[in-house]
Amino acid sequence: MSREDFTRIRSALLDLVFPRNCTTCNTRMIDDDGHLCWDCRASAEYVLDPFCSRCGDPADGEIRHDYVCAFCRRRTIWFDLARSAVRYRGPFRESIQQFKYNRATHLSADFAPFLRACVETHFPRHRFDGITIVPMHPRKERERCYNQAALLGAGLAAELAVSYRPRCLRRVKDVRSQTRLTARQRAVNVRAAFAVNHQGWIEGRRWLLVDDVMSTGATVNECARVLKQAGAASVSVVTLARG
Repeated sequence: MSREDFTRIRSALLDLVFPRNCTTCNTRMIDDDGHLCWDCRASAEYVLDPFCSRCGDPADGEIRHDYVCAFCRRRTIWFDLARSAVRYRGPFRESIQQFKYNRATHLSADFAPFLRACVETHFPRHRFDGITIVPMHPRKERERCYNQAALLGAGLAAELAVSYRPRCLRRVKDVRSQTRLTARQRAVNVRAAFAVNHQGWIEGRRWLLVDDVMSTGATVNECARVLKQAGAASVSVVTLARG
């Protein structure tokens, strides 16, 4: 019996003993792999043109040329390029919230292919020396018991066969939640919130920075600033969703 046959039989037996339901809509999972049903996966709204050529923020309406959004023109951008896989909307938003706040850590395996497709679509000529993540403050990570960005980063690194260095950065300031802040307040809130752990890992290397959701980009931009000032050759950003 091949390893693939054994895995398939084992999964079928486990489904009999421990039936799987879709994490988002609670539909019984029978033929689908993972923990998101086909309908919920199909509901994902991919980030498609038109979007800002720098930060990847999607624009409504018709734009027939490359453009840089007003937000990127008004601030110093430290990352080289940022892209997101899907829009933070609909059932997919619910699944991300379950993953982020309700310990649905098993969803990281369902999300990894979305991140890989995003990287292969938008960074086809890039070769990354390492993948790192947006760190969580130790207090918050103790409360949550995991860092969702770390799970996404590990899954993506395995998919791309790229070195995974989750501790390049540490969060040194326990900032308040960004959720209800304006874009300007978010930038101020995360200023000086991060520091490097091992500068020797960073210098001269091309980094892919991973996070779950990007809204204004203030957090990833501050991380990119710290990495660049520590000697990173380049810092690109990929997130699962764009708010």
